[in-house]
Amino acid sequence: MRVAVAIFLAVLVAGCKESAREKAAAETGGTLVIATLDDPETLFPPFVTNTSAKQITEQIYDYLADVGPSLDTRNEKDYRRELADGWRWSTDSMSISFHLNPRARWHDGKKVIAADVRFTYAVNKSPVVAGRYVSSLDNIDSVTVADSVTAVFWFHRRNPTQFLDAAAQLLILPSHQLEKIPLARLRQIVLPPPVGSGRFRFRRWNKGVDVEIVADSANYRGRAKLDRVIWSVTAEFTAAVARLARGDADLFDGLRPEDMSELARRPNVRIRSLPGMAYSFLRFNLRDPGDTARPHPLFAERDLRRALAMSIDRNAIVRSVFDTFATVPVGPTVRAFPTTDPRLAQIPFDSARGARLLDSLGWIRNSGGVRVKNGRELGFRMILSSQSLNRIKMSVLLQERLDRAGARVNVDRMESSAQTAKEERGDFDASIGAWTMPSSPDATRDAWSSTGIGKNGVNYGAYTNPRFDALLDSALSSDAAHARNKFSAAYEVINDDAPAVWLAEPRKILGIHSRIRTSQIRPDAWWFSLADWWIPPTVRVLRDRIPGSN
Repeated sequence: MRVAVAIFLAVLVAGCKESAREKAAAETGGTLVIATLDDPETLFPPFVTNTSAKQITEQIYDYLADVGPSLDTRNEKDYRRELADGWRWSTDSMSISFHLNPRARWHDGKKVIAADVRFTYAVNKSPVVAGRYVSSLDNIDSVTVADSVTAVFWFHRRNPTQFLDAAAQLLILPSHQLEKIPLARLRQIVLPPPVGSGRFRFRRWNKGVDVEIVADSANYRGRAKLDRVIWSVTAEFTAAVARLARGDADLFDGLRPEDMSELARRPNVRIRSLPGMAYSFLRFNLRDPGDTARPHPLFAERDLRRALAMSIDRNAIVRSVFDTFATVPVGPTVRAFPTTDPRLAQIPFDSARGARLLDSLGWIRNSGGVRVKNGRELGFRMILSSQSLNRIKMSVLLQERLDRAGARVNVDRMESSAQTAKEERGDFDASIGAWTMPSSPDATRDAWSSTGIGKNGVNYGAYTNPRFDALLDSALSSDAAHARNKFSAAYEVINDDAPAVWLAEPRKILGIHSRIRTSQIRPDAWWFSLADWWIPPTVRVLRDRIPGSN
């Protein structure tokens, strides 16, 4: 009897294992095609500046641990463990020791070691590399190697972002692939193909056309369920929407309210609306484009910027462009952060008051309605990306509003990369831009504080106010109980200074093909669990049957 029971149990267990394997096999496979308006421009994490590059590199490379779906950056328990399988704080909270998963391998088969973590920190911190978000590492004094699988982060001071800064700011790089390249040469040469440790590995990149990644079949965190993911670059917005509607693309994350009615008639497309993690703005350059050592002849004057801000009806712009799918930002932040007070106000729309302020500054209308001071017209050029229909629409409305105020505005549309290049050089008067915030408000420092001026940041307008810097630093290091009030104090300063006019905080609207099964979607990064998305065998199409894993 016991023998029969044992045989029965063995058969049952074997059957369960086989069933589990069959289920896993059924959930494995398929191709996801993502329509994107931007080529990634780089796949080297320290140089990443646009969203498509971030989406791709976060699949190829790993953090030590990543912020979880709750966006609670101060609770370690909510983080997803990636390269680190554990960590330990020192008794004085001035260091964290991260233990690496001993099964972690680079896609070329070499082990991931603590020296890779130390190398990654050194690369990102190096002034000759000048990674975009180097100021996020300011509180990290050094990274040392305790043994082959233990990297130790040492801090200058205790603050609430220590764990975030160490665990989730740096995608870890393979030192064995890159350490022989002089750091000063990293921006000058064609870098070798990406070798990461993520659940997808790099396959190919046709610049300006597409990028393909494929499942890493032997990955230490488990094989990605999709065989491959392709980012397909589509320069025209309408073409991206059309590709989604036809089924040529499976996902497009830039939908607008006016696209809803057409796509609602397409049973193959599902719409997902997520809390907005991006905000758009009209940025003023406070430096002279002809000589960035000198102040801008117009926008260096705070009261002029304030008068122009008063002349712009942001609520009307939001309603016209986004319908009910956006709100006016309360500052250089988004409402999804618990540290953002939604009641905070920026300079109110008051065209009469703005006109009186312009008059008081000596800008008087001529017979044509354009304001003039000392023989100079109140005129400037506004640059923006030709690849964003929403920004194009906003530029038309801004031009109209500013024309009513007596300002002559010429609009220059260009490729996104050309706009970025002009902004980096300081070669512009004003620009319409947008920032997609990461999982915490730390990026505000790089975008708007004096730390972000120059090649280490993206404060292209060169706004600087020591009081704003001090208040922002205090907010970023504050405990949860006091953070909101401190952030509000910082935002009030920058709002009053008007280095930019905060235009819109849109919700993220995704169109996803109905055959795609998604997993957890983090508000700031829908691609957070992309490796766990899958396509049931019964709804797969021809491109899903092309194997992609390595």
